[in-house]
Amino acid sequence: MNHDVVASDSICQPRTLVFLAYPQMGLLDLTGAQTVFWAATKAMTERGLPGYAVHTASLDGGLMRTAEGLAVDTCALHRFDEAPIDTLIVPGAPDIRQAMIDCVDLVDWLRAASVKARRTASVCSGTFLMAQAGLLDGRRAATHWAMCEMLRNGFPAIEVDLDAIFIQQDRIWTSAGVSAGIDMALALVEADCGREVALQVARELVVFLKRPGGQAQFSQLLQLQTRDSAGFDELHVWISQHLDDDLTIEQLARQARMSPRNFARVYKRRTGHTPAKAVEMFRLEAARRLLEDSQRNIDQIARSCGFGDEERMRLTFQRHLSISPRDYRQRFSR
Repeated sequence: MNHDVVASDSICQPRTLVFLAYPQMGLLDLTGAQTVFWAATKAMTERGLPGYAVHTASLDGGLMRTAEGLAVDTCALHRFDEAPIDTLIVPGAPDIRQAMIDCVDLVDWLRAASVKARRTASVCSGTFLMAQAGLLDGRRAATHWAMCEMLRNGFPAIEVDLDAIFIQQDRIWTSAGVSAGIDMALALVEADCGREVALQVARELVVFLKRPGGQAQFSQLLQLQTRDSAGFDELHVWISQHLDDDLTIEQLARQARMSPRNFARVYKRRTGHTPAKAVEMFRLEAARRLLEDSQRNIDQIARSCGFGDEERMRLTFQRHLSISPRDYRQRFSR
């Protein structure tokens, strides 16, 4: 990060950011991240430093209608055929399947331009266009949770991360939903301009400065409800109310009115998790909420959520969120 900050301070020209526009793209996929870079440019200008030159570009230029119906003015991509590009950003679209059919020429341009750009990023389902360009083969990638299975099936060479808000691998960045695109843009600004500028942007936009890239996109209970978990909904509510119990397979099976062996087999098939893994995720989520909203000390939280002690909770946080409970509280406590 320090290298990027020094580079930002030493350049004389704004960094060139190009957002790729195409028919029926998501409006907020485009403008959410753009607003972050606009605010960062204002903050950098106040410091007498260059910020970002943000461009919205389509194949032929002109007005481009978004999925929401608003038309956005764009320049033509050939303008950047020889010009240096710092960052390419690909917004998503509600109907990404149709976009992949309609945007073959745009994807070809992206494939070639990405080689010359310092980094390339996607917002939400824009990940699919990056995947179509071959930019994600052999990499981990994020997209909206509802499209993860589609991405996994369509591009088996990609390691799809269901939970991640955004992922950086070298010069390639991918993000989940629209708000995650804002999180990613803030992380890009922090890498370029430093924490102080990113914090000023976050304050102006009234958003968190930084959620960890590995933080779950949505609650464990909601995640399980999106799967074929019929018959276990009551069990999940019960688990969330008894986290400090010794939640063994036998106890969970009794609660589900099944034999332990049959319960373990059916639960894994329907939810995609072993019972032990599901319990761990419920405990992790409960601990996160208490760290955010309560003044209880960390050891008390660990015991009340069923971890037993602070060290076991710390290892769980590191494994799933790449952050310690203490650092998590420092970032997200209200």
